[in-house]
Amino acid sequence: MSWGFLRDLLSGVNKYSTGIGRIWIAIVFIFRLLVYAVAAENVWKYEHNEFECNTKQPGCENVCFDHLFPVSQIRLWALQLIIVSTPSLLVVFHVAYRETREKRHNQKLYKSPGKIDGGLLCTYLVSLILKTGFEIVFLVLFYKLYNGFKVPRLVKCDMKPCPNAVDCYISKPTEKMIFLYFLVATSGLCIVLNLSELSYLIFRYSIKCYLKRYIKKQQSSESDCHKLRTIGHSRTATARQVHNSPSVLLNIQDKLEKNAAH
Repeated sequence: MSWGFLRDLLSGVNKYSTGIGRIWIAIVFIFRLLVYAVAAENVWKYEHNEFECNTKQPGCENVCFDHLFPVSQIRLWALQLIIVSTPSLLVVFHVAYRETREKRHNQKLYKSPGKIDGGLLCTYLVSLILKTGFEIVFLVLFYKLYNGFKVPRLVKCDMKPCPNAVDCYISKPTEKMIFLYFLVATSGLCIVLNLSELSYLIFRYSIKCYLKRYIKKQQSSESDCHKLRTIGHSRTATARQVHNSPSVLLNIQDKLEKNAAH
């Protein structure tokens, strides 16, 4: 299976991610994608051919294998990697929409099309919620389909057309169990990182909103104080004029009387 498209997707998302998001991308690419492609895929490569039951009844082994592994573990792992990485496309599409909108209007509409704010912040948060939800769903699915994360060496099967309860042997059970534990550990770590990034972005946005409101409140209080000072100065000037007006009138009256006497 070629994983080039997933590598390109993760590389594109890396440009618009936070520090925690880049750690998530590194874990998905190195500890999940590369481990799957280089090592895990070969462990399950011949799982059907190496599955054996102690009976020669035609069709018994196929029926027992289908009953024990309704979906191949390695294929479910691959599906998990694809589905978990898909929500990151939402962020890439949103950034592409911003860039296209700027080109259409031929002007700068955003400080930076890839900056996580406004609508892009909502898209980023939705992608984190979806990734976390998918991780949890697949872990539950793994647990329910295979009755836990252990791979037994020997299983009993009494499905038709088997003549009775037969013993079936799974190939490389210890190696498969180690890889499944590794899968669970990396999935759990990715869930923690997604929740941490979600909390970080919500906290940062809340602080940003609080600071904006605080600055607006300070500016409005300063403008009110300025208005009060202006009103106070105007009232003082008016009072001085009223206080000085009687003396002015008396001076004018004295001058008129002196001119009349002469």
